[in-house]
Amino acid sequence: MTTSDSTPAGAVLVAIDIAKVRNEVLIEDPSHKRRRRLQVLNNRAEHDHLVEVLQTYGRPVVCGFEATGNYHRPIAWRLAEAGFEVRLVSSLALARTREALHNSWDKNDP
Repeated sequence: MTTSDSTPAGAVLVAIDIAKVRNEVLIEDPSHKRRRRLQVLNNRAEHDHLVEVLQTYGRPVVCGFEATGNYHRPIAWRLAEAGFEVRLVSSLALARTREALHNSWDKNDP
């Protein structure tokens, strides 16, 4: 059992950049050196494929993303339905982190 402030040890971390047509997904498995990148279109078949990919890790999965309009709702619902932990990340927290890391408020990330 985890609280909202803790991440299970050895969990696979998933960061999703939400957009209207497709989402950019970054998967970090603590047992691998490299991160895995995926593009997931906003449709049920693609969401199901992402769930299948995440289930192959056989570990707890924590998915984080920023709420973007209503575009995050279908993928968030599907991931939660599959039993993954889903977390919304504050837009303000993201902006402040970006500013601290890159010394700029401008969002110019890929």
